[in-house]
Amino acid sequence: MPVIKVKVYGADWCGDTQRALKFLDGLGVAYDYVNVEKDAEAARWVKEHNDGKELKPTIDVAGQILSVPDEHELTQALREKELMA
Repeated sequence: MPVIKVKVYGADWCGDTQRALKFLDGLGVAYDYVNVEKDAEAARWVKEHNDGKELKPTIDVAGQILSVPDEHELTQALREKELMA
């Protein structure tokens, strides 16, 4: 089983989170999704990486943290980490 190198921290109701998940699905990129409203530890992690704010989505791309990235930023990070062509 391959190691998942993309982790998406967000909320089910969040439009930006849903757009990011749909974008990753469209690219065929494997990811883990963590709902920060159901995981207090994940919510703390997100706040630690965003100056105390719970920005959704916050995406960990093989160690590179992106806060509410647009499609261009996400694509660039995936390419830099060689997770997509």
